[in-house]
Amino acid sequence: MLLKFLQDHWRHGIEILLLATCIYQIYRAFRATRGAQILVGLGTILVVLTLVSTLFQFEVIQWIITRAAAILAFALIVIFQPELRTGLARLGSNRLFSFSNKRRLAFVERFADAVINLSKKRVGALFAIQRGIRLKDYLDSGVVLDAQFSPELAMAVFYPKAPLHDGGMIIADDRVAGAACVFPVTERQMQDRSTGLRHRAAIGLTERTDAIAVAVSEETGGISICENGVIQRNLTEKQFREKLAEIFISGKSNNETEPAPQLGRKDPLSTSGDSDMVSD
Repeated sequence: MLLKFLQDHWRHGIEILLLATCIYQIYRAFRATRGAQILVGLGTILVVLTLVSTLFQFEVIQWIITRAAAILAFALIVIFQPELRTGLARLGSNRLFSFSNKRRLAFVERFADAVINLSKKRVGALFAIQRGIRLKDYLDSGVVLDAQFSPELAMAVFYPKAPLHDGGMIIADDRVAGAACVFPVTERQMQDRSTGLRHRAAIGLTERTDAIAVAVSEETGGISICENGVIQRNLTEKQFREKLAEIFISGKSNNETEPAPQLGRKDPLSTSGDSDMVSD
């Protein structure tokens, strides 16, 4: 009986599986965009109107919904063009670094050291690590560089009196592509009123691209990491290293919780008695 059922309906099972996979991938690509919430609201209204009109036999409402469906679909494509472009770019992008595992591990360790040292000295900073979606539009808003990333370079760029400290640093592969870059600020209402412009820019950039943004607060030295428009704030040194390893070495998304490899701990810029190099 079961075998006959499978023989008769195996195509339906494959079809359902393919549809479910496509819907899930589309959800992952569009969930962090501003238009996703609007689409959910419109979809909810449409479903409620359809159910009510069917239940109470409201013929006029049914006629309007049927005739307006095609026009509404076209209007949504026009209205949400930026969100669709970003979501499709995410859907087709490679979310991992393009360079080798060995270089990736070395870069992640250097990057973690740099951010932790900036945090200890309370030097505000904003980094964007490019992945599948190119950040050329944002790179053009700053100063183009081509330099090997190092903790010393990060400190030199973000030191408060440095010419390039105001803005974000873009890292492509393991090299600094540019600094003093302007990132888009999220348009979402933030529940935490202490979220400053630097953190809002980190959220905004990751809403529009698949980049990873890291922000260091100059007031508290807190480290924040942002992926897909979701920000995690005030990470400890251990949490930050584990999160970097989870994203770039294990290849986990921000919704997966499997333990990641532990990165080594270094402090190449820290010396005794220099904690007051930058004032609060």
